[in-house]
Order: sequence, then structure tokens, then C-alpha cells
Amino acid sequence: MKIKDRRLPIVNQIRRLRFEHGEMTQGELAEKIGMTRQTVAAIEASKYSPSLEAAFRIAQVFGVPLEDVFQWSPELGERE
Repeated sequence: MKIKDRRLPIVNQIRRLRFEHGEMTQGELAEKIGMTRQTVAAIEASKYSPSLEAAFRIAQVFGVPLEDVFQWSPELGERE
């Protein structure tokens, strides 16, 4: 029996960006975007897709375009 990988087909660079911005913690990022640390952790681990508004807020915190934070990778969603 095969178990499907639960990762979403969206990859992100949040962890790298946090560390490039003064080793920002998940909690600090969460506070800046008005979310919980747990939500940021789930987004970073590709277990949860942020709303469009949250995605833009994350990009704004790091001063980068949205596509520098999130990338679509449909082959991830097809894994078994």
C-alpha cells in the first residue's frame, strides 16, 4: 500500500529568507504578518498554503517579489 506524500505543490523560500534577514524567528515573522507561529511553521513546511493576502504580506516583510518567496511545483502534488 502506497502512502501519498502530503506536501503541497507549492515550494517556498521562507526559511532561507528568515535567516538572510537577521535570523528572524518564525514567531517574529508571524507577528509582522498577523498570524501565529504555528501557521508560519506549517506554511514553511509546505503543509499549509497561505492566503493570497498572507503570501503578499510575507513577501513584503522580506522586500522581495512574491515569486521569490513561493514557487509552483505541480510534480510535488503528484508524488506517491
